[in-house]
Amino acid sequence: MTEPLLQVDDLVVHYPAGRKRVVHAVDGVSLTVAPGEFVALVGESGCGKTTTAQAIMRMAKVTAGTITYRGRDITTFSQREMRPIRHEMQLIFQDPYESLDPRFRVRDTVIEPLQIHGVTDNREERVRAALERAGLTPAELYIDRYPHELSGGQRQRVSIAASLVLEPTLLLADEPVSMLDVSVRAGILGLLDELRKSGLGILMITHDLSTAAHYADRICVMYLGRVVEEGPAHEVIRNPQHPYTKALVSVVPQSDPDRATKPQILQGETPNPINIPSGCRFHPRCPVAEARCQSEDPQLRPVGGAGQQAACLLI
Repeated sequence: MTEPLLQVDDLVVHYPAGRKRVVHAVDGVSLTVAPGEFVALVGESGCGKTTTAQAIMRMAKVTAGTITYRGRDITTFSQREMRPIRHEMQLIFQDPYESLDPRFRVRDTVIEPLQIHGVTDNREERVRAALERAGLTPAELYIDRYPHELSGGQRQRVSIAASLVLEPTLLLADEPVSMLDVSVRAGILGLLDELRKSGLGILMITHDLSTAAHYADRICVMYLGRVVEEGPAHEVIRNPQHPYTKALVSVVPQSDPDRATKPQILQGETPNPINIPSGCRFHPRCPVAEARCQSEDPQLRPVGGAGQQAACLLI
């Protein structure tokens, strides 16, 4: 089996909230991303997806657990030690309207990572190649434009080009299409899919399970700081095991009316991450919870199809 590009084991990120209280932003997440693999981290807003990505990039302080990149434990690396790692591991931000400096032309935006990392050779050629790889062809039509002269989809492609110009091996895409019109989402996701086929590992954070189902190789479903189900995308979608995953799958629109299911609308709100429920953290909203779910904390274990895992006492 190919050694993973990224391996995260029992990652924990806690934030102090005063009076000895702690925000359990990430509470024991494990995942891997292999070369050429597209992994989707799915869940509701506030479940810890973005914090997980920030911790992997070492933009958030890790409380416990390990992060291994290409066989090297980078969990305790200083910012100086992380510099060459970030040359190979790049982040795509959610909002293309805020992530681009309005004073910079496209050329300036894409060339900036080269300047930061001290890459001096063939800068112009690298910028043009990154723009064309990101789907902005020919590059001459876009390279001297300002962000206000671009559409939302074109801005996101510029952001992607700025990530690709360093020729990374791993992309962390944080909700890369959530701010875009539906009509341009498929183009951006198709671009990421093509990049994956070229050998780039991709970890995409999204709340849209239908998007994950169509493009991802594997899906990790996250709830209140933990992965509650993970496995091959087709297994997770066709045969969800965890009650939370079943609820998410039930509201995904189906083109085939014979496959349509009754939506399962979860009651209540996601619990406050300062006050994590005892036992299974999903039990206050779970439609099938039993008394033992309030005291026993389930761990991921093999269920369903090959490679599929879920954290539920009732499976």
